[in-house]
Amino acid sequence: MKFCITGGGTGGHLSIADALCNAAIERGHEVIFIGSTNGQDRMWFGEHSSFAHVYFLETTGVVNQGLFGKIKALYKIFKAFLKSRELLKKHKVQAVISVGGFSAAPASFASIFTAIPLFIHEQNAVIGKLNSVLRSRAKLFISAYEKDCEIQGYPVKEQFFQTARVRDELKTIIFLGGSQGAKAINDLALHVSPILKEKNIHIIHQCGERDYERVKAEYEKLGIKVELYSFTKEVASLIARADLAVSRAGASTLWELCANGVPTFFVPYPHAAGDHQFHNAQFILKHDLGWCERESENLNEKLLAVLDAPLHSKSKRLLENSHKDVASEMIKLFEQNVEGN
Repeated sequence: MKFCITGGGTGGHLSIADALCNAAIERGHEVIFIGSTNGQDRMWFGEHSSFAHVYFLETTGVVNQGLFGKIKALYKIFKAFLKSRELLKKHKVQAVISVGGFSAAPASFASIFTAIPLFIHEQNAVIGKLNSVLRSRAKLFISAYEKDCEIQGYPVKEQFFQTARVRDELKTIIFLGGSQGAKAINDLALHVSPILKEKNIHIIHQCGERDYERVKAEYEKLGIKVELYSFTKEVASLIARADLAVSRAGASTLWELCANGVPTFFVPYPHAAGDHQFHNAQFILKHDLGWCERESENLNEKLLAVLDAPLHSKSKRLLENSHKDVASEMIKLFEQNVEGN
């Protein structure tokens, strides 16, 4: 079977695309990717990806734009829609899987106009605007946050399960600002790093490209040696070494940490659409699997209080609440629905 996976922009969407691509290939399918020239799509799949073919079309987001910006963005999407329709026909695509993000719009609409089944994965607890529009036209809509969904859980790459373990003692902490970094988390790491050094806790810090030079200089001033990364695709191996994480609450990172058994102190991005990061983390709070705090003046004190908290029980329950092979189960379900047409 021939699939097209579309969407992206941020690492959260793209990690799902990667997981679904690998699962589809393992089941003998051919997969192409249609993304955008904007965002991080090229960084993820520009080279050495598992996709048979990758395409990056010129698109931009429509939300949070002025009138002229919206018109310009819609024109780009229309041009990309025409190109996507051509690509779906060229590769004889039998199903389109949208992982969300503005770059999913052209191929998703192209699938509808060409009567190719469209499957949608919504990564967040709050449904995105594009997915809200497309949901009624999709063959299936998958969300880890809906109890009546045919698939329970979240598509996480196998390597997060392979290196999963129960954490007992805090020896290494990882700070994750998401694929684009987060100044609040970077500042938090810098403030608490002297205490972490006193406690002999190793620091791994992914700070984002925009803030890398500042953060690097601050650590040097403090005389603290850390593993510092601007952007890396090796997050899985870094997470596997950590005993505690401090992270934004983007859905992919949240579920990857859960799959690996890492207790996490979540600091949701306050300006996320629909406050979805805060809502994503409610699953963790509801089951007492970690911590979640809004950005505030006393964030440092709240994190320091967590450093002495027991990890074993939370880590063990995280592994019990994670669902393995979700990406493969999704591909199987899509197969059944395409063959049933």
